[in-house]
Amino acid sequence: MSELRLVQSEVCPYAQRTHMCLLEKSVDFEVVEVDLGNKRAWFEEISPYSKVPVLQHGDVRLYESSIINEYLEDAFPEPALLPKSPADRARARIWIDFDNVKFVPAFYRVLLEQESSRQQALVDEIIGHLEFFESEGLPGDWEGPFWFGKEVSLVDLALYPHFERLVVLETYRNIAIPPACARLGEWYAAMKERDSARQTAHDDAYHLKAYSKYADGTASGTTAKDMRSCCGTAPGKTTKDARQ
Repeated sequence: MSELRLVQSEVCPYAQRTHMCLLEKSVDFEVVEVDLGNKRAWFEEISPYSKVPVLQHGDVRLYESSIINEYLEDAFPEPALLPKSPADRARARIWIDFDNVKFVPAFYRVLLEQESSRQQALVDEIIGHLEFFESEGLPGDWEGPFWFGKEVSLVDLALYPHFERLVVLETYRNIAIPPACARLGEWYAAMKERDSARQTAHDDAYHLKAYSKYADGTASGTTAKDMRSCCGTAPGKTTKDARQ
C-alpha cells in the first residue's frame, strides 16, 4: 500500500484539486473513493468537517484541499507548483484565496438561489468575478498558457475544477465566460488539455446530473448546507419562504 492515501469522491471539485496536484507531482498514491450520500463511520472519524478530500501521508492526516496542496508542495518540492519569488508566491496565494472566498461561494449560491431577483444579482456577481480574473489575474502582458506563464501552478489546480463545471452555470443559470475575457478562455482551454485535468475530468452530462439538485434548490450535502447558511436559502424554497 502506498504511503500516500487520497480519500476522495470523484464528483467533488475540491478533491479534484488535490488529485490533480498528486498527478502533477508524479508521486505514488492510493485513491480511496467515498460515497458522499452514504458516509461510513471510518470516514467521519478521519474527516472532522465530513468533507473530502482527506490526505493520509504516513502518520499525517490533513483536510481542506488548498492546505493539502500546499503541504504536497512542501513535502514533494519537485516539480515546483509555486513561483520562485516571494512576491509571486504571495500573488499565487491571493488568487487561491479569491477563488475560495469569492468565486466558489458565488458559484454555489447562484445555483441554490431560487428567487429570480436575488438570482440575477448573483449572476452579475459571478460575471464580475470572471472579469476580475481576466483583468487582474491575466493582464494584457500575460503570455500564458498557465496562470504564471509556461509552468502550471497551484493556482491553476485550484481554479480549474470549478471551471470544468461552468457548463452547470451555463445550462441552469445562463452564465458563461464573457466574450471579452479572451485570455481567461485561452487559459481554460490550455488547462483542459493538461494530463492531470484529463485524467480526473468528467463530461458535461456527468456534471449536469451531479448539480441538478443544486439548481432546483434541493441539494442537502455538506457543501450545500454550508453555502446555504451564507445566503439564507432553505432547500426547495425561495429566499422569501426561508424567512417565514
